Amino acid sequence: MKKPKNYTQQVITKKKNIYPVNKELQWYLAENRREIELPVTYADLKHFSGAIAIRDKNGNDTLWEAALYAQNDLTHIHEGLKQIYSILRSGGDASVHTHLHVERIDYCTFGNSNPFRIKIVNDFNDNYDYFYIKQADASRIYGLELEHILSPARINYFVDDHTLVEEHIAGIPGDQFIHSYLENPEFNKVRVAKEFVKFNERCFVRLLGDMRSYNYVFDITPDFEEVQFRIRPIDFDQQSYEGRKTLYLPQFFKENVELVQLTLKLLTPETIRQYQKEERTLIARRSISSHFRLNHLTDVMARDTISSAEKVRQLGKELADHYKNETFIAARTMGELVKCSLKILTGM
Repeated sequence: MKKPKNYTQQVITKKKNIYPVNKELQWYLAENRREIELPVTYADLKHFSGAIAIRDKNGNDTLWEAALYAQNDLTHIHEGLKQIYSILRSGGDASVHTHLHVERIDYCTFGNSNPFRIKIVNDFNDNYDYFYIKQADASRIYGLELEHILSPARINYFVDDHTLVEEHIAGIPGDQFIHSYLENPEFNKVRVAKEFVKFNERCFVRLLGDMRSYNYVFDITPDFEEVQFRIRPIDFDQQSYEGRKTLYLPQFFKENVELVQLTLKLLTPETIRQYQKEERTLIARRSISSHFRLNHLTDVMARDTISSAEKVRQLGKELADHYKNETFIAARTMGELVKCSLKILTGM
């Protein structure tokens, strides 16, 4: 990891195209039990009659709005959302959601997928949870699947035609962590730097872009001596979409500059290379253990269109220069580029 010369050159397309789920991807989802008939769809939730802006505790606009629905639609929507939550958490056991209620349905006005965020509350103890309903975007689904297969985490989501349901990924948003927790004297900053190196490597290997600080969270786990850190992406819209190599490396975003500076201050180049190699070894092991599922996914992805031909050519050339491997130049889709990257990783 080197200190970027210029963070300001990082430019992300603000509004990415929504790519439809084709028949091959549908078959993959059905085979892996990701496809399910849902009682409420994204289109149903779009029929709200009004909205109220949601502000944080400091009065700042969160870019989320509380959606308001006509009373005659509310009972059906709330019951359907409780059923969806029970599908996510307990395989659809109806007895689970009898003591739950939907406290709020929020709509995001920013970003590519314009998601709905559902707040579910337990009537017995007031404990709450969230899940999301979004437009089904093929590139996002590929991102979720690659995260599920190749990362240390598991992702819970379902698809029904044009609707995507995702569980909430808990953690401290990266921008909040940097601002409020990075200087916590109880945290071992070397562990934070180590995890950032590993996260950077995971994103680059599977070509997940746009990992600015507000698109990932810090999962903090107490250990018997110190706490452990895991960085988890929460936004998969930019899976294999942009043409510039650096957009797949979190180290090059100005929003992550504090983490880059911390890493370069605390870790030697040799240690950074060691952690990069460790992470690549772990990804290779996961890919081998899920060989058939991963091959099926990347075969489908390689025949799909989730970006422009121009961006594919640009990224292929930059990856060929990076790896000193001309195989990337021959790739015609983003899926083929992901396959090339994983092939170098595993040697298979």
